[in-house]
Amino acid sequence: MKRLVYLALAGVVSLSLSGCLVAESRYLQKVEEADGLTKELGSLKQKHAALTSDNSALKAEYEKLKSEAAGLAKDKQALSKDKEELETVLKAKSDTLSQNISDLRQKVANLEGENKKLKEDIAALQRIKEEKVKEVSSTYEKLLQNMKSEIALGQVTISELKGKLTVNMEAAILFDSGKADVKDDGLEILLKMIDTLKGVKDKAIRIEGHTDNVQIIGALTRQFPTNWELSSARAINVARYLQQQGIDPAILSAAAFAEYKPVADNSSKEGRAKNRRIEITLVAKD
Repeated sequence: MKRLVYLALAGVVSLSLSGCLVAESRYLQKVEEADGLTKELGSLKQKHAALTSDNSALKAEYEKLKSEAAGLAKDKQALSKDKEELETVLKAKSDTLSQNISDLRQKVANLEGENKKLKEDIAALQRIKEEKVKEVSSTYEKLLQNMKSEIALGQVTISELKGKLTVNMEAAILFDSGKADVKDDGLEILLKMIDTLKGVKDKAIRIEGHTDNVQIIGALTRQFPTNWELSSARAINVARYLQQQGIDPAILSAAAFAEYKPVADNSSKEGRAKNRRIEITLVAKD
């Protein structure tokens, strides 16, 4: 009986201990769970704080980007306006350039036309010049042929330079000493030139009177006080004779140079003879 009681008590004690152990085990489990939850809560709080900080940063960044976007929108609007203004200016300049190009093309066309006309005029003038040169050369050849005997004697020289023809005659073959009237032999010499001079076109005929430097003295000074009067009278008388032979007086002129255009040295007899001369020159018409 006692044994049974001991056994029963042992069972009761055993059950009590077993129950206590179970309760303690659950408590420890709960404690562990609470510690885990506390740790998890701390971790979550840290994450929350981090997320809150990130959220604030993102909001700030958002506001910044929003502000920048607004600025960009204004810049875009301003750029759009500038673009429109630029397009307007460019169009105006383009229209102006187009007009300028059109004007320049017209000017170029006009200049080309003028150049063409100038070339034609130059060619025509060149032909006229060549014809005049041929005319002068032909006159030169005819005078050489007609006056070859006087040329051979050295009384007459004929020169042609750049279209200018000059017949140089010693005064002695035309005039007696101290006289201005052309003598008969001189008239015959002048007559040899008449037909040739009549054929001259587009030229004027100038007769020049020249003397040496010997001054006029004695009774002759009543008619010719100086060499100016003598050279002038001789040139005029030759011009009058050419007119009488049918040469148009409108193309005739007479000039006096006295002793002031010598062609030789007046210190010698020969030089003075060369300076006493009549020059008949074909010159361009005024």
